[in-house]
Amino acid sequence: MRALISVSDKTGIVDFAKELEKCGVEVISTGGTYKKLKEEGVKAIEISELTGFPECLDGRVKTLHPKVHAGILAMRSNPNHMQQLKDLNIDTIDFVVVNLYPFKQTILKEGVSREEAVENIDIGGPTMLRSAAKNYQDVAVITDPADYSKILEELKNEGKVSLDTKFYLMQKVFEHTANYDAMICKYIKEQRKDESFPNELTLTYEKVQEMRYGENPHQKGALYKEIGKCEGSLTVAKQLNGKELSFNNINDTNGALELLKEFEEPTVVACKHGNPCGVGSANTIYEAWKKAFEADKTSIFGGIVVVNRELTVEMAQEMKEIFLEVIVAPSYEKEALELLSTKKNLRILELPNISIKQPEGAYDIKKINGGMIVQTVDAKLLDEYEVVTNRKPTQEELEDLFFTWKIVKYVKSNGIALGKNKQSIGIGPGQVNRIWATKQSVEHAEELIGKGVTKGAVLASDAFFPFYDCVEEAHKAGITAIIQPGGSIKDQDSIDKCNEYGIAMIFTKMRHFRH
Repeated sequence: MRALISVSDKTGIVDFAKELEKCGVEVISTGGTYKKLKEEGVKAIEISELTGFPECLDGRVKTLHPKVHAGILAMRSNPNHMQQLKDLNIDTIDFVVVNLYPFKQTILKEGVSREEAVENIDIGGPTMLRSAAKNYQDVAVITDPADYSKILEELKNEGKVSLDTKFYLMQKVFEHTANYDAMICKYIKEQRKDESFPNELTLTYEKVQEMRYGENPHQKGALYKEIGKCEGSLTVAKQLNGKELSFNNINDTNGALELLKEFEEPTVVACKHGNPCGVGSANTIYEAWKKAFEADKTSIFGGIVVVNRELTVEMAQEMKEIFLEVIVAPSYEKEALELLSTKKNLRILELPNISIKQPEGAYDIKKINGGMIVQTVDAKLLDEYEVVTNRKPTQEELEDLFFTWKIVKYVKSNGIALGKNKQSIGIGPGQVNRIWATKQSVEHAEELIGKGVTKGAVLASDAFFPFYDCVEEAHKAGITAIIQPGGSIKDQDSIDKCNEYGIAMIFTKMRHFRH
């Protein structure tokens, strides 16, 4: 038996090669791998000795040779194949141990040139892997050092690698090469600044963890991350305390983080089931926390809290008294972390670059039965706005309108958000019509904070008013200013009604549906 070994990731390769030799396997190797094995006492044969042809073109051509690929691809059960090998004086290769040039590591380096990236596109490696995988009945092909022990165990106990294991290894090859090619394609697309949707879409992600279950206990779940640094993403947050994050924890926390990223000033977002339930901005992070908590003391129970400044002892003392699932902050005061960590199940995450947003061209993907729908992320808040009523909003109203507009962008549609003094006071998410969402937001504000709280507040709607009934409800509640996209054929009805009641209204000319 013979093994061809050529690896960039040399983890465990020396010990594996030595054990293969003990099992009677002759080792063939290339380049840096050959040098490493020889230095460590493995009796490896250099690839040029096998092929009778020297490596050339700075190593670009070394394994692309019939003596390599015929030895891999020959079907041992086919007499014609075996006779041709004999006639051509070619021996079989029974193990192919290959992992590819470090393309990912190369493109993630700061300031890497296009030339360096392209030079780290492997050619011979994928070719050998695919050849070996195609002939999986006869060749064991290994891409992952984690599989070395499994191969050795079967070799030592059975004298061969089982067909089932070879079939499993075949699957890993095509996962590996598909991932590799997708990374290259993504890099080229980014270099070309190509924002078009391709005719065939292949995406690649790395598994971060498997979960106990998915959205419900009878579903399976796992977390994957995009290739790259993913700064500001939950996938790179450091967990400091608590149970493993669940599928729902991650989904809901991600929504809270995306809303938080809209704010530069000290801000706290409390979230429940993917919808914000309390949002506050202030001069200090503690004041922001108080606003977010006071906005909805009921829904925050079992919820998620994310903050964009260091979490203080003062905040921790109050948070400790509430049942929370997840807390995320860029950093924690030492005593604050110690206090919160006394709650062993509370998931405490640290995310230093918490305010970094996704790039505008990033994909937002939703699975549907038999396919998926893809769009770019909703990266804009608004480009411009227009005051459409006789009364213009005051500066204070304007600040609250933009504050509330940020919130409603992350409320499930149909969504309405009420705000006052940079505090959310009532949120109506996910209704089948806009008037219900409006009524719900007012009812919640009065129920959770108190009667009359909506007087002098502002209202944000994620899409246009199809009728003026929402303006009527706003007036009844004492709301003085409204922000909405506009664009309905009945816009003028809403404008006229606002003018009648002295309500200021601005159009953003941009909606934020969230389904």
